Amino acid sequence: QVQLVESGGGLVQAGGSLRLSCAASASIFSIGAMAWYRQAPGKQRELVASATNGGTTNYADSVKGRFTLSRDNAKNTVYLQMNSLKPEDTAVYYCKIYIRRLGSTQIADYWGQGTQVTVSS
Repeated sequence: QVQLVESGGGLVQAGGSLRLSCAASASIFSIGAMAWYRQAPGKQRELVASATNGGTTNYADSVKGRFTLSRDNAKNTVYLQMNSLKPEDTAVYYCKIYIRRLGSTQIADYWGQGTQVTVSS
């Protein structure tokens, strides 16, 4: 069973930075496309950043130029570097990764448990 373990959330002042991590906790063959979502209280979950298996990245307009998505295949980990944080970035952040498990030919998507990011003004 693949589990994604998120870390790196917390409380930060406006203008500060955080780096979120999302690590796959089981033996996997490969990591494919990946994405970070967020959900603020009373709002729908929204896509923040995504990357295809080929490395093409896309960002929500609200985070362009401030957030950067990256991956470390050797560590089976994806990251979201968040700079110049604003109070409106406050939300629970979720990672989503498409993974092919060892011994399997199928690719499935997995979600992290979520990590709280709170930006104070």
